Amino acid sequence: MTTIAFIGSGHIGGTVARLSVEAGYDVVLSNSRGPETLKDLVAELGPRARAATPAEAAAAGDLVVVSIPLRAYRDVPVEPLAGKPVLDTNNYYSQRDGDFPQLDDGSLTSSELLQQHLPASRVVKVFNNIFFVHLRALSRPSGTPDRTALPIAGDDAAAKEAVTAFLDAIGYDAVDAGPLAEGWRFQPGTPVYGNAYAGDNPNFSESPGVPAGATKIRTALDAAKR
Repeated sequence: MTTIAFIGSGHIGGTVARLSVEAGYDVVLSNSRGPETLKDLVAELGPRARAATPAEAAAAGDLVVVSIPLRAYRDVPVEPLAGKPVLDTNNYYSQRDGDFPQLDDGSLTSSELLQQHLPASRVVKVFNNIFFVHLRALSRPSGTPDRTALPIAGDDAAAKEAVTAFLDAIGYDAVDAGPLAEGWRFQPGTPVYGNAYAGDNPNFSESPGVPAGATKIRTALDAAKR
């Protein structure tokens, strides 16, 4: 059985962990404050969940979700993640993260920055463009007519296949946006960021979540402009 590990267990990480447990996966949670601070979430998730340090989680996971503020990306353990698919949920917000000139000028995407930090890992950008409330609400079984799709980007085909299979198991289709360099297409400020899952509500955080299929997500990705 595949184990899903989490470096960062906040809104997005915690939601993906809940969906993972419901799909039958074991999960290992971690954060920057220590395993003891995750006891309530572990208790909620049940026997398939346990807490660990980030390094322990990285070593335990077959797939590892990194869901921390971008400013802390250098704290992600390197050696335990070698060879593994790393699911990057990060977004760049300069008001929170400070200024990264290579992100400001578009010479790199935030996921390429993480990939540089993890040279032996296989980074796939995913989960960064959906509000955690919508992520929880829109999960549907495979084949459901109103199934929602999430964009992914990555440089390794096998890693993207593994992430696509994982998304399918937790209730989502995947739309391949291309390599990590194309990850800007679903960064903040693009058509597919947030509002794609909010229907007609201009403030996505006020919407309960509206299904968005692969065609809608592909169209929104194609409409993105720098």
